[in-house]
Amino acid sequence: MATINVYTESTPNPSTMKFLVNKLLINGSVDFPNKETAQDSPFATELFKFNFVNGVFFASNFVTITKTEDAEWEDIEALLKDFVKGAVESELAVKAVHQDTEINFEGTETEVKIQQVLHDYVRPAVEQDGGAIHFKSFDEGVVTVELKGSCSGCPSSTITLKAGIEGLLKRMVPEVTEVVAEAM
Repeated sequence: MATINVYTESTPNPSTMKFLVNKLLINGSVDFPNKETAQDSPFATELFKFNFVNGVFFASNFVTITKTEDAEWEDIEALLKDFVKGAVESELAVKAVHQDTEINFEGTETEVKIQQVLHDYVRPAVEQDGGAIHFKSFDEGVVTVELKGSCSGCPSSTITLKAGIEGLLKRMVPEVTEVVAEAM
């Protein structure tokens, strides 16, 4: 068995930290914004046993953990790093996910174009910051997306959404006039 290494990265959201491992955890992503949603995930369930864990998000080779306001990263980071290492080494399941490796976008021609741009250009950047973005709808020029992981509740997500994602979509899909995030 290869040695599991865990690295931490801060995210634009001061309440979240990204714990990267040198192993694929999940193909795709899954968000557990609270303890109640984590029932299908042994890994997330164990993380929520820490009273300072407020949210858990998994994507590819990382887990983003949201802490409670009263916890300080310098007090809990090493503990969480050790836990993540042990959980990955013992192959604690993230979630039973049945996902096609081929991505099929659905909707009108414009909706498919929007989803393709989000998948190809926006998703990799958002994942680097420990989050995820999902297309929800397109109606009369307005694209609605859902932000998860460290992007959910992040102070800079509005700037990213308006300056980055909206600008990109307007240039690449002329039918788009605005991008809004659905509240979680």
